[in-house]
Amino acid sequence: ERRPQGRAGRDGREIAFPVQGFAPLGEYLRFAVTLTAVLDPFLAVPIFVSLTAQRSELERTRLARVVTLTVFFVLVGAALFGEALLTMIGASLPAFRVGGGLVLLLMALAMLNARVGGVRQSAAEAEELESGEVSGVVPLAVPLLAGPGAISTTLIAAQARSLLHLVAMLGCITGVCALLRLVMRFAHALAPRMGTTGLNIATRLLGRLLTAIAIQTMAEGLLGLLPGLR
Repeated sequence: ERRPQGRAGRDGREIAFPVQGFAPLGEYLRFAVTLTAVLDPFLAVPIFVSLTAQRSELERTRLARVVTLTVFFVLVGAALFGEALLTMIGASLPAFRVGGGLVLLLMALAMLNARVGGVRQSAAEAEELESGEVSGVVPLAVPLLAGPGAISTTLIAAQARSLLHLVAMLGCITGVCALLRLVMRFAHALAPRMGTTGLNIATRLLGRLLTAIAIQTMAEGLLGLLPGLR
């Protein structure tokens, strides 16, 4: 059991701080893998390529950076303020796990079919993106990448933990966003080399991982809501 640390104040009494220990390493690895699967950079490659086909290399690099930073700040916001949001709406963490797991499962099923899916992007949003009426940050960064699945994953993983845990979470988010930035930076080189089949295979593999993670998340939530199932 981790206990809060503190120091002695001027009156000699100990001042407690919400600083405990890190979670097990496996928890961070699971979060990083889940977040990578949810974001699915390979799914964004053909969309990014089509958006930037008529743009210069400098504009492509700038858009990739802006999209990555947008995704990063959305996920950081979910990690820092997600618990307060759940408290405000009166939702329990187990209930949110079940709901979040269901969202991940719907996304995973679409990924297994190498499709974007309605959870990431509606038909109207897809038409708007194809028409060229949007800049790419919306809806590419939000909600295509940093959508309900990524936000739910981050919010669940950041719950009821210490300051050190949040720091580790931010490190995981930074690493995954760095991978996303790398994939988009070289999207125009990756697309012809991997081809549609190669990109779809990568998406399906991530979808298979996400299916197992989604079911595990839902199971943990159900056990929290119905402890008699243990």
